[in-house]
Amino acid sequence: MSSRSRVARTAVAAGAVITLAAGLAACGGKSLEEKGGGKGGGKGGGKGELVIGSAGFTESKVLAEIYSRVLADAGYRTRVQTLANRELYEPALEKGQIDVVPEYASTLAEFLNAKKNGSKAKPVASSDIDKTVTALEKLASPRGLKVLAAGRATDQNAFAVSKEFAAENKLKTLSDLGASKQKIKLASGEECETRVFCKPGLEKTYGIDITALDPKGVGTPQAKQAVKDGTDQLVLTTTTDATLDNFGLVLLKDDKKLQNADNVLPVVNAKSAGDKEIAAALGKLTRALTTEDLITLNRKVDAERLKPTDVAQAYLESKELVKK
Repeated sequence: MSSRSRVARTAVAAGAVITLAAGLAACGGKSLEEKGGGKGGGKGGGKGELVIGSAGFTESKVLAEIYSRVLADAGYRTRVQTLANRELYEPALEKGQIDVVPEYASTLAEFLNAKKNGSKAKPVASSDIDKTVTALEKLASPRGLKVLAAGRATDQNAFAVSKEFAAENKLKTLSDLGASKQKIKLASGEECETRVFCKPGLEKTYGIDITALDPKGVGTPQAKQAVKDGTDQLVLTTTTDATLDNFGLVLLKDDKKLQNADNVLPVVNAKSAGDKEIAAALGKLTRALTTEDLITLNRKVDAERLKPTDVAQAYLESKELVKK
């Protein structure tokens, strides 16, 4: 997501090593045991190999490709490894099986907060990005993670219903949905079950009666189609989703501010990717990236059906962030 904050599911986390190992093998990469931050031959000056982690939603995939190309242009040999969600890629980042991940400040802060202090821990993220990043750094550093500077581009979880459903029930806000007493089937990722700003937050903050989760992913075409068809009533997506109109969907306002604005920032394994050169290369990109850019990038992939690799390259060339 993105999507993105909240508590790790024990069952999912327990299967992370097996799933990740299979994924790496399928991509022809090194196994978990073999992958490290070791130096080797690479593009340009041969600075070594970096694995860029991506979650399973469009924005994360495109950002990972952008990171990969920026770092390749800086002289590293790079490849992208996509995993379903943070419950899988964050432990791999700690171990150096993945070196760099595009992240969201508030979401990751609360994920690590829950991982350390439990699902009922007092929130550390807020609308103050400086305080949120400071809290994130304190949680990330003991795990061997280095948090790089946050940018102005932001995204956050959002929830949408069909325009027909909204009209029938007079819905404009998530509070309206809770007050409607409608029974809701939510299309989302499986991790929504325990993440505090997803199902638990919707139930506690808004009183929404969520009877079931439909694990179709975060803002995927399948998830949005299920809401369009009426199979599900609500879909978890993001504020930078560019295809809601295509499915006849509308966002419900988060009027009680359950979600914090999530500034995009790179997070790296301090040992394998903590070099100043990496921070400098990614910092230039972070400073250039805007929220409007995220929306455009998502639209090119989801609506125009372009490949994330091509979208990433075109964006970087347009911003003169890589050599053509």
